[in-house]
Amino acid sequence: MPENRTSENMISLRAGEGTSWWLMTDLHTFKAVSEDTNGAFTLTELTAAADFGPPPHIHHREDEAFYVLDGQFEFRYNDRTFTAGPGSFVYLKKGRVHMHRATGGAPARALVLHTPAGLERFIREAGKPATDRTATPGAPPMPELERIVAVAQKYDIEVPPPPS
Repeated sequence: MPENRTSENMISLRAGEGTSWWLMTDLHTFKAVSEDTNGAFTLTELTAAADFGPPPHIHHREDEAFYVLDGQFEFRYNDRTFTAGPGSFVYLKKGRVHMHRATGGAPARALVLHTPAGLERFIREAGKPATDRTATPGAPPMPELERIVAVAQKYDIEVPPPPS
């Protein structure tokens, strides 16, 4: 069955379907976005490249939940660092410093739920359309990271300065 989105807000997607965007080295494939859920949630399939991820940051609008499908993720939440493998569920409350990255030298995949919806707008503006989902981009240079941080501020995502 091909990708199916109807006017009744019914969505039916097969594996690999959905619109994909690169944000740094992470591939975000949108399964459900604001327009599909009346703003209730955004659901993405995240494929994270090995050993690189977003800097510690704070979502001031959205709670974030990960259901790990493949590989290992390292999470930092406030001052706690831990790993989560396939079948693990991790809930990160808004307003808290956190980060994630694939660890162990291999990519990792997870379903990521953001409530309420809207984070896809940040990913679309800060990221780049994934015309080739297999061509993982390299780590972005500092000017690109600074641009992403500036875009993040528009969406109430804070990137605190590193501790000195």
